[in-house]
Order: sequence, then C-alpha cells, then structure tokens
Amino acid sequence: MVTIVDYGMGNLGSIRNMLLRIGAESTITSDPADVRSAEKLILPGVGAFDRAMQNLEERGLVGPLNERVLRDGVPILGICLGMQLFCRGSEEGVRPGLGWIEADSVRFANDGPTPLKLPHMGWNTVSVRGEPPIFRDRFDDTRFYFVHTYHVRCADDRNVYATTTYGTEFHSSVGRDNIVGTQFHPEKSHRFGLKLLRNFVENY
Repeated sequence: MVTIVDYGMGNLGSIRNMLLRIGAESTITSDPADVRSAEKLILPGVGAFDRAMQNLEERGLVGPLNERVLRDGVPILGICLGMQLFCRGSEEGVRPGLGWIEADSVRFANDGPTPLKLPHMGWNTVSVRGEPPIFRDRFDDTRFYFVHTYHVRCADDRNVYATTTYGTEFHSSVGRDNIVGTQFHPEKSHRFGLKLLRNFVENY
C-alpha cells in the first residue's frame, strides 16, 4: 500500500491513477495516523515552498513524516515541490524545509545572453548517475515531463541520482537510502513515469 500525502498541494488523483495502472494499491490521506502506519509514502507538490511547509505543519504531518522516514526508514518519493521540501530551504521563501537532504532549492539563473523561458515546462531527458533503484531497467530514451521555476542543488554529489539540462545542468533526481525525489512529474510522463513508479513500488 502506497500512502499519498494530501497537504492541499499536488496532483493526487493523477498519481493514484498511475499507481492503479501498475497494480499498486494506494490511499490519499491527510491524517497523521495514516502516515504513521504507512508502508511507502509519496509526497507530491505543486505551488509555493513556504505555503507547502505551512500546510504540512498545520495538518500535523511534519512529525509523523520525520518519524516514518528518518526513524523507521519507510521509503518516500517526493515529486516536484515534494522533492524540494526534502531540502534545507528554498530561495522562494523563508521557512526551513524538512532538511532530509543536504541541499537547497534555487531559482533558475536567467541572466544569460538568451533568457530562459520560465517555468521550465515540457519534456526533457535525464542523465542518470550510477544505478539508483528508482531508474532500474530504464528506457534508452528516458525522458520526463517538467513544470518548475526552482530546482534542487545538492551539497553532496552522492545525493544526485540524475541531472537534466535547461540552460544549465541541474539536479533532476536526488536521494539517499530510503529517500528519493524527482523534479519531474512521473504522473504526467506516460510509460516513462509508469516505469519509474513501478521501480519505486518494487525496489524500495
């Protein structure tokens, strides 16, 4: 059973439908008790960093998430803003993040000779580093759907699972141990996203 955390920000139904397509049972919840009993967790996210952290705190979800992820080693997949919440903080706001990864969320630099169109929106390829389980048996032309203006910058390269280039190279998947995140949206990425979600369900 995969527990999709509902804190008011994210493509919850789309994620659940993709999990259904690979035969994985899931539930959508904002109940801290459900998080405390979760076997696997997905933290989605679309929107602003500070509002997301505020919502998690107001719903009493930060403590249960820390307990299950850090103490109990329950696997968690963060998607887009959900991955950014794993960081220490974000240039987008002032609230501290969950701090699970030594990283920060930063805005795309847009001071080059050809300004980037922001947000970065659409399909893009990823370059995988090493053999993280989330990318096991991937397609040769692996690509995913992105929608974001901020991206994660890891302090330790060992936490970088994949990179993508949009104006500059950025960290598009990060993680350590039971924690994994993607800047892209697997729930919008067709067969590539299905494969990645299957890897999360079966390999974590």
